[in-house]
Amino acid sequence: MHGWLEDRLSEIVAALPPAIHPDSAESNRAIWERWRQDLTVKFTLPETLPPLRLLLVCDNLAGHKTPAFVVWLCEHGILPLYTPLGGSWLNMAESIQKILKHRALDGQYPTIPQQIIDNFEAVANAWNRQPTPFVWAGKRAQRRQQARLRKRYQLPASEACTYQPIRRHLSLLEKCLCA
Repeated sequence: MHGWLEDRLSEIVAALPPAIHPDSAESNRAIWERWRQDLTVKFTLPETLPPLRLLLVCDNLAGHKTPAFVVWLCEHGILPLYTPLGGSWLNMAESIQKILKHRALDGQYPTIPQQIIDNFEAVANAWNRQPTPFVWAGKRAQRRQQARLRKRYQLPASEACTYQPIRRHLSLLEKCLCA
């Protein structure tokens, strides 16, 4: 896996515009550190760093965190950032992965890894040309919807409602009786 991934990442970095070299090693390290400042778990950066070229968002598979792989990434100007271990947004990320996988591989019987890669890239490119936005509809969204419904005020003798209570004005007769 790492051999294929390293080859592919090398191609991607080579296709990027030329690197902008910071004024000094300290300012270069500051650029790397800026991207790491809010991380709760940080790996040790190598002493010498090339200009930062790419941020790679990885999941938390053990293979993505091996010292050899992380050092290789850093040596090539790639900073790995890892997704949180839990979160509702992961469900949406898994949904899109499932959609792309089905579109790329259903009915296909690839015999070599390159066919799988080509299929996934074609499907991802097609998706990116006309993406479908996802809307979160989990438990929190349901609770918010129910709260909005509770904040409605039913109008008498009607199915209509308002989001603000309508103050009842006293009729002239009621005003006289109250006085």
